Amino acid sequence: MSYIAEIDHRVAGIPCLIGVSHYDHTEGSFSYDAPSDWDYHGHTDCDWEILDRRGRPAPWLARKINDKEEDAINEAIHRYMEN
Repeated sequence: MSYIAEIDHRVAGIPCLIGVSHYDHTEGSFSYDAPSDWDYHGHTDCDWEILDRRGRPAPWLARKINDKEEDAINEAIHRYMEN
């Protein structure tokens, strides 16, 4: 699979890569006449996969991801893609 980005990260203290296959971020308009909540607040849509350091899928490492780690991954992707 090809990725638009491979980002260095750690899951459970183990070095890995995040393979980002899709990323779409929309800033909110913060206008009361916005047609939907997504338009008002904005949203981010991304698809990613946990990879080992050689870039191969690492399902054994992906199983270690909890909600807090998933938030950290999404934040890392957002920082990387917005810079």
